[in-house]
Parts: sequence; structure tokens; C-alpha cells
Amino acid sequence: MLVCIMAVSSAKSLYWEAFPSMPTQRVYCTPVYQDGHLFVMGGCSETGLPLDTVEMLDVVTRKWTVLPPLPTPRAGAAAVSLGKQILMIGGMNAEQSPLGSVEVYSMEEGKWEKKAALAQPSMGISAIEKEGKIYALGGMGPDMSPQALVRMYDPAKDQWQQLPSMPTPRYGASAFQRGNKIYVLGGRQGKLPITAFEGFDLEVKSWTRYPSIPSRRAFASCAMTEKCFFSLGGLQQPGPHNFYSRPHFVNTVEVYDSEQGVWNKPSRSARMREKRADFVAGYLGGRVIAAGGLGNQPYPLASVEGFNPQKKKWECLPSMPTPRCSCSSIQTHNMLFVIGGVSQGPSNAVEALCVQEGV
Repeated sequence: MLVCIMAVSSAKSLYWEAFPSMPTQRVYCTPVYQDGHLFVMGGCSETGLPLDTVEMLDVVTRKWTVLPPLPTPRAGAAAVSLGKQILMIGGMNAEQSPLGSVEVYSMEEGKWEKKAALAQPSMGISAIEKEGKIYALGGMGPDMSPQALVRMYDPAKDQWQQLPSMPTPRYGASAFQRGNKIYVLGGRQGKLPITAFEGFDLEVKSWTRYPSIPSRRAFASCAMTEKCFFSLGGLQQPGPHNFYSRPHFVNTVEVYDSEQGVWNKPSRSARMREKRADFVAGYLGGRVIAAGGLGNQPYPLASVEGFNPQKKKWECLPSMPTPRCSCSSIQTHNMLFVIGGVSQGPSNAVEALCVQEGV
């Protein structure tokens, strides 16, 4: 297995910062981070209805500000920040139907504005910003079918352009950008987890299929390092060879080595310490992080672990202050935010795993 070499922070240098709670409890909300400010938009309330609430945390002063609400209440939307603007794309409305509407918040003007809508309504889109253009990949359409659509938004023209479709239709996929490529892993087609791994070259506008994720798991999480892609944990579904087995949580770790072009299944000793699904994954301080989620316990997990590539094993890290699953997350260069989610009901907790420099 390739060792993804980078300076690895000591476990002691990682700590949790618990910020004041959001004014609103929510799950399936959409976060964006810009210049020391965390924006949290939409999501589902305790009654299961989509929210129009927008709240902003100033990370330095630790104060929340309630901003003008979304013109369209929505949950499970995609969002990207673009300079002093935030673009909200798609999501689900109160009728649990996908939305086509696109709205932009101007930080300077402090207001929302409707923009050119998607041609096809979608929820569960994966969105990436690259050089001022927004790429919206996949999603679930109004007929509940997965989409292979790839759409590029040009803010200067307020126009969406259709690009070559993904080889595999899906929604809720993990998308990463490295160099001039967008990589898409996993996702779902209805209740079926997808193993497809594909990359889109932004220069030549074409897709490449990579070897599929070796095992099919629902609610798994993915992370990207400098040279590797990790597919972690999840809920193993009964398959053709074990049809009568029950779904069960796993601590599976599968690693794609970009240089060798193969997936490696690490040894038993390199599996995660905890079996978990529906958790937050990230890459912080040279470690792949797995935080919270659901396991074999009757309540969400607080445990956190990090993969040390030099030792090729997972190490215990400080636990989350608030045990949760189904969280939203966003990462900066030195903080992994875990936002909302479910504890006993929708949560308003906002906590960040941080790297203390020089420890």
C-alpha cells in the first residue's frame, strides 16, 4: 500500500473547538466557509420540513448572525462560495421534490437574488468551483431517478452549459478536485450504493473510468490525500453471496493509489478501530479523519480516529463534544467543521477539529 507521505501532525496537536450552538437545529443543511465566516443554509427542521434559515458564524468573535432567509426553503442543496458571493443550487422542497432554482447571496449587499435555474431540477448534486466556474454533477430528478448530468455555470453570463455526462448516473456522490480534474466516487441510485469511480478532465472535457471501489457499502465516507483516495466504513448490504445476512456496520478501509492506478485493501491491522457509517471524513494534519456516525450502539458515536500513514494504522483522536450522525461538514486548511446532524433529534452543535501548529 502506498504511504501518502506528508508531515503528520502528532495526535496531541489535534483538538476540538466547540463553538456556540446555531440558533436553529437542523440536519441536511448546506455549509460554506469564506474568510473566517461559516455560513449555514437551509436544511431540515425537527418536523422534516425544509428551512429557509441562513446563519453566519464569525469564527474569531464566535458570534452568530441571522442573515436574510433563502428565497426558497430547501434541504440537501449544493453550495459554493465565489468571491463575495454564495451560490445555492437545487435541493429538496416541502413536497420532497427536487428543485431547479438557483439563488445567489451577495455578502456586500446582504441580499439574495434568483439566478438562471437548472434545466432539470435536482437534489443531491455534487458541486465544485474551479477558476470562477461552478460544476454541478449528478443529482436525483423529479422521477426519483439518478442523473448523469454535468452542468457548468458561468456567473458572468448567468448561464448554465451542459457538459459531457458522467458515465454513471448518481446522486449524493463524493466529489474532489485535484489539478485539472474532478473526481467522483460512490453515491447512490435509489437505495443502491454505487461503486463507480470516475474523473472529468476540465481541459479536454472528457470522462475517464477508474477501477471501481472494491466493496459496495451504503453510507460510506470518502477522503482524498495528495496521492490517494480513501473509501471508509459504511453499512454492508446483503449481496448475492450472503443474501440472508442482515445489513451490518463495517470498518472497511480501501485505498486507491493514484500512481499505481489500483485499489489496495489494507491489512486487518489497518482497518478503522470502530465500525461506523454516516460519519464525517476529512484530511487534516496529514491524517485521514473519521468522526462520529452510527455504529452497533443504539446512539450516535462521539469517537474520532485518524489514519497515520507513516505507521499505517488508525489512532484514537479526541472525541467529538457532541455525539452525532448525518452531519454536514466543511474543511479549511486547519479546521474540519462538523455541523448540525442528528443526536437525539436535529442538532444545532457546531464543532471543529483543529490542528494546533507547532505541537
